[in-house]
Amino acid sequence: MTYDEFRRQLGKAGLTVKGFAELIKQTPNSITNYATHGEVPPHLAIIAALMGDMAESGLDYRTTLARIHFEASKPRGGAEKGKFGGSKQTNLNLTSNS
Repeated sequence: MTYDEFRRQLGKAGLTVKGFAELIKQTPNSITNYATHGEVPPHLAIIAALMGDMAESGLDYRTTLARIHFEASKPRGGAEKGKFGGSKQTNLNLTSNS
């Protein structure tokens, strides 16, 4: 699905990209980054199309989504305490001699 069609489907559902990102517990930037590719991944396209069609048919997709409990995805490539670039760092125990 093209990014423009994705946004059209979100519009049918009464959502902005930011609102959609909040519903699926993603950051808005992770969604808007697909604009540069021109297409969205199939799983996001399917969700947007279903939400758009549900809203058009007078069905409340928010109630359906509220029944699904899930954790937000962990950010990719994010720094983790004690790690740099995925490698475990050793503590050098350096102290300052002030």
